[in-house]
Amino acid sequence: MMRGRVISTLLIVLMLSHSGCDDAMKVAKPHPAPSAPGPVDADAPEEFTTTESGLKYRIRRASNGKKPTVNSLVTINLRGTLDDGDIFETTYGSGGTPDVFQVNDMLPGVREGLLLTGEGAMIELEVPPDLAFGKRGYENYAPPDATLHYLIELITVGREEPTRDVSVDVDNPTENMIAQPLPNAKSGEVPIGKQDDDAPTEFTLRTSGLKYRILRNSDGEKPNRYSNVKVHYRGWLDNGVVFDESYKRGEPVEFPLQRVIPGWTEGLQLVGKDGMIELEIPAELGYGKEGKGKDIPGGATLHFVVELLNIR
Repeated sequence: MMRGRVISTLLIVLMLSHSGCDDAMKVAKPHPAPSAPGPVDADAPEEFTTTESGLKYRIRRASNGKKPTVNSLVTINLRGTLDDGDIFETTYGSGGTPDVFQVNDMLPGVREGLLLTGEGAMIELEVPPDLAFGKRGYENYAPPDATLHYLIELITVGREEPTRDVSVDVDNPTENMIAQPLPNAKSGEVPIGKQDDDAPTEFTLRTSGLKYRILRNSDGEKPNRYSNVKVHYRGWLDNGVVFDESYKRGEPVEFPLQRVIPGWTEGLQLVGKDGMIELEIPAELGYGKEGKGKDIPGGATLHFVVELLNIR
C-alpha cells in the first residue's frame, strides 16, 4: 500500500495555524509522471556495488549526462519500497508527478546515490537504516531499522541553490540584529519559560536569511529534520501583535519537524531538548508573498519563541 512522500523536506509544508499545525500544502509539479519506470539497459548489472558508507546501488540505465552536486535542484521520478515490497512512496501511476528539490534535502543514502548518476540515468538503491530513518523509523512510512529500496530516474539537473545548513556569524550586527523585547502574555495567559541570565541580545544570521538566538541553552539532544518534536511557542508580527501561540491554548503542540514552515525546520535543529530559541523568519521561509489567512499579511516577517519540550 502506498503511504506518502518521505524522501525530502521540501515536498510537504505544514502551515502553523490557530488550531495548531493542521493545514497541508503540496508543492505544485508541472508535468504528470509516467505510469511505470522507463527502460533498463540490456547490459545493466544484476549485482549491487557497496560503497564505504554501506549504501548498495546498481545503475539500471547509464548516462553521460550532467551530474548533480549536493546544491543542485533535480527533477526525479521514484519508487520506494520496504523489504516486504510494500510501496511507501512513488511518483508513478495515476495522478503522479515528478519531484523537484535540492539534492542536499534528501535522505543521506539517496543523496549519495544520486551523486553517482547523470541526467537521464536510472539507479536502484538499497539504503541501510543509518542512511535513512535509523532506529526510530518515520511515522507510518518506515518502521525502526528499516532498509529502504529506491528506484530513481534522474530527469533533469537544474540550477545550483545555496544550502541552508551553514551558520554565518555576523561580526558587526546592524540595528535590526538587536533583539526587541518579547511580547508579554496577557492577563490570565501562561507566560513563556525562563530564559538564561546571559542569553544573547543579538541574533545570529544564517545563509538562508533566518535569524536566531538561544534564550535558554541546553546540552540535550537536538532534533533532525525527520524528528517529531513537542513544543510550546508564541508567534508575533513586527508590530508585536501575537497571531498564534500554544501557551494561550494551554497545551503544547507535537508535529513532524519536516512538515512545518522552512524557518521552523531549520531553526529548531539549532536548539537542544529543554532549550528555548527565538526565531526571526523572513517571508520566504515563512508564508511568502501570499501570507496566511487574515492574521499574517503577505511578505510578513515572523517572530517566534519556541521551547523544545521533547523529541522522538
